[in-house]
Amino acid sequence: MKYAQEGTQYHLQIRNQEVGKYVILPGDPKRCEKIAAYFDTPVLLADSREFVTYNGYLDGVAVSVTSTGIGGPSAAIAMEELKKAGAHTFIRVGTCGGMDPTVKSGDLVIATGAVRAEGTSREYAPVEFPAVADPDVVNALRRAAKKLSLPCHVGVVQCKDSFYGQHEAEKMPVDYELKAKWSAWMRLGCKASEMESAALFVVASYLRVRCGSVFLTVANQEREKAGLSNPVVHDTDSAIRVGIEALRTLIREDFSKK
Repeated sequence: MKYAQEGTQYHLQIRNQEVGKYVILPGDPKRCEKIAAYFDTPVLLADSREFVTYNGYLDGVAVSVTSTGIGGPSAAIAMEELKKAGAHTFIRVGTCGGMDPTVKSGDLVIATGAVRAEGTSREYAPVEFPAVADPDVVNALRRAAKKLSLPCHVGVVQCKDSFYGQHEAEKMPVDYELKAKWSAWMRLGCKASEMESAALFVVASYLRVRCGSVFLTVANQEREKAGLSNPVVHDTDSAIRVGIEALRTLIREDFSKK
């Protein structure tokens, strides 16, 4: 059964070779316009379901931004269809909740890998396979944060499917499991919790594309529990600027290799 016109991706409603090879992936569709404002000559390409896509240029090279919605299933769809349309490098720019008490509201977190406590990645790889970010993308993000003098933490993040399973674990029928595993992730040094990177990293491994993630820390429930300062921060501009600067670095490095 064919779900779309020949050469058009069903969910994203984009045509093959219509997007840049370098793509930023926010979750929130409304964040796409804000990110595209950093591009030269940004143009709205498609708006379908949770997937909004803009095209533009960075340093003369075509780039895109596509929203993924919330969670692994729609994020995996976005990456699959963008890869079919010609993209090969992805940076997720989003938000997270801090776990390590040293991660403060407004800090950035760059993921080196992700705990696969979600379901999407299990339909791509056995549970033994790690969800790991591409090292070139991680290094580009780290250098970008340093260049922009932004507070940044680098390490493993935890990914889940249930937002309220994290924030209201005690109300869930499986509270005993959620609490025990949360404690384990903290003891293992997880920096933050979010909902997309585990799926994206595993799908990227399968598709042989590059992917990394940078997040704004909205707040940290562990700091709240400890009675530490924990304001809620929503402005994602610092994470966006790091993602844009990292893309510029990757583009330069790729062209220098050629």
